[in-house]
Amino acid sequence: MGTLFLDRSDLDVRMADGALALYENGTRTQTVPLRLLERVVIQGARTHLDSQVLIKLAEAGIATLVLSPRAGRQAALVLGPHHNDAAVRLAQAHRVTDSAYCAAWAFQKVRAKLTRQHRFLERAETLRPDQRKALFDARNGIAHALSQLEPDNRQDQCARLRGLEGSAARAYFGGYKALFAPQLGFTGRNRRPPRDPVNACLSLGYTLLHFDAVRAAHGAGLDPLLGFYHRPSFGRESLACDLIEPLRPAVDEWLWQQFTVGPLRPEHFSQDKGACLIGKAGRGHFYALWERFAPRSRRWLRQSCRQLARTLRDEGTPLLGQDDEDEEF
Repeated sequence: MGTLFLDRSDLDVRMADGALALYENGTRTQTVPLRLLERVVIQGARTHLDSQVLIKLAEAGIATLVLSPRAGRQAALVLGPHHNDAAVRLAQAHRVTDSAYCAAWAFQKVRAKLTRQHRFLERAETLRPDQRKALFDARNGIAHALSQLEPDNRQDQCARLRGLEGSAARAYFGGYKALFAPQLGFTGRNRRPPRDPVNACLSLGYTLLHFDAVRAAHGAGLDPLLGFYHRPSFGRESLACDLIEPLRPAVDEWLWQQFTVGPLRPEHFSQDKGACLIGKAGRGHFYALWERFAPRSRRWLRQSCRQLARTLRDEGTPLLGQDDEDEEF
């Protein structure tokens, strides 16, 4: 199974002999062995579970993501035990203060993201010749930003990259919005709250992708809070933000397919106080399709985090204390 999505009202979750037992209206409806799970996502407005369930999930290495019932944003995140390799985190914290390292890391992530945006729009142009002008102009804007990218170790390099990324994003969404039916009301990226079905799904997809990045970083012994491009900020998993940048275009393309040849329709969404909400049927389609799409990005995140951790471990090992410094407790 891998992922368990809990998205029902008045659902009661209990532990039973190494499994999650799901109860509705006092009746046991499903049992899911913990050994089959890697992650749990909770979005139900009234899902009930006690601390014992969370403890058992964490001890089994199963990460739990709690989404806000309305907007689908991350409300809480519970991970398993911390990795014990201090060398990795020592080196990671040291590299956060290394402007040359951060600049090189940021350059790679931004270049990969913009290159994949360009390739996606190029593919889309062959499938949507009726939108050739909008897609061509968008590709030109991204190509211009790519031409301005240069490896540079200057202290202000990350700020410069953010400016180029922003200009590319404006061009990109100018073409991306042309791919969707007018009745969806998608005129560009907006969030907090998302105001149309496309933005509602983009926000949910990015949130789930971010969750996978946090989980991959945590599993490799990295600190998800310490990013190199997205600077550390209170309450933000900045490394996860870094890691998902090159993957966002893949989510964008996947989502476009779900609104064209896939099952997502305008009737799966509703408006409430300026926010676009995904209905239960829409979420059911979204989560099922996401589980088919996500394995490739999860594999890439795991590999990237393991590679980064190996490099940092070699750098951090000389900084560790010696065995003869151990104290008795």
